[in-house]
Amino acid sequence: MEFVQQLHMIGGIGESSYANNSLLQRKVISMTKPITEAAIIARFSTVTATIPRTLTIADLGCSCGPNTLFAVSEIISLMIDICNAKKHELPEFQVFLNDLPGNDFNTLFRSFLPGFQEKLSEQMKSKYGASVAPACFFNGVPVRSMGGCLLGRVYTSFFVVQPPLAVSSPRGLEENKGNICMARSSPPSVLRAYNELFQSDFSTFLESRGQELVAGGRMVLTLLGRRSDDPSSEEYRQFWELLAVDLNELVTEGLIEKEKVDSFNVPYYSPSPKELQWEVQKQGSFSIDCLEVFEVDRSVFETDFDPNVVSEEAADNMVGCLRAIAQPMLVDHFGGEIINEVFKRFRAKLGDRLSKEKIAFVNIIISLKKIT
Repeated sequence: MEFVQQLHMIGGIGESSYANNSLLQRKVISMTKPITEAAIIARFSTVTATIPRTLTIADLGCSCGPNTLFAVSEIISLMIDICNAKKHELPEFQVFLNDLPGNDFNTLFRSFLPGFQEKLSEQMKSKYGASVAPACFFNGVPVRSMGGCLLGRVYTSFFVVQPPLAVSSPRGLEENKGNICMARSSPPSVLRAYNELFQSDFSTFLESRGQELVAGGRMVLTLLGRRSDDPSSEEYRQFWELLAVDLNELVTEGLIEKEKVDSFNVPYYSPSPKELQWEVQKQGSFSIDCLEVFEVDRSVFETDFDPNVVSEEAADNMVGCLRAIAQPMLVDHFGGEIINEVFKRFRAKLGDRLSKEKIAFVNIIISLKKIT
């Protein structure tokens, strides 16, 4: 459980918080909206489809910030349209906001939830002239099963999920010295350890969701991935290897111990489309409706994007995004004294790399249907 405690984003609404450094995630949710809509329409828009009195929506890995309610809002909005077209009474919406125990649920409910119902009421009034918004009941659900990871059973049953996906910490990484992730210099045993843990974790995730989803229920997963079948490919490791360089520099300068770097490995795996497809088919609880790969480039991090000029804003926002994710793990392992120096160096290296090459984030979206 000690390891799980560090797996959370920076909370609050400060400068380094996840709430203020999640532009990439917002863009991904926006880009995957058509697939999420297609999953819901396929389930409810037919003549014979039954709309339940209560529709349950679960966001596994909700984190804290404006993005948390963005996907939920889009789902509810679409259901309002479907019910209006079918002349059907609106269901009640039961929304589960789920994350690890270290997530900042207090800020989520205090700072971001209050305006949700008001905006929903305004939408109902402007679109349909209705004065009453649908009933929405929100629940914050810290995960306690499977060692605290987003893998095991959480709910009795639910309908739509739109989570990011992470893996728990692999074992057998003693030989990954000087690296903090799967790198070109990582020995085969390290690559194998990450891959085997991904297979085990994702299979458990699918099995648990299969028990929770209603028959015919849909699940939409969005996650960072890779196009290549090579698990150590550049598209996966570009940010983490820059961070590893920073940490090894601090070792050389005597600011941190070499053993500390050698024993630090990021609990993160980016699967390929083939890996996802294989695991879904092997586990057997779901059929695949859609699987797409797309890239998000640095334009999402810039207010006025110019493909010929790399702005300081792009580099600053990229660093902020990584820091909001990685800082709790780094502080837990290395202590807080080095954090500012680590990200100062990371910012300099990232700015140099952006000036020389394209950096894009590979994302995978997969829409699944519960097999009845």
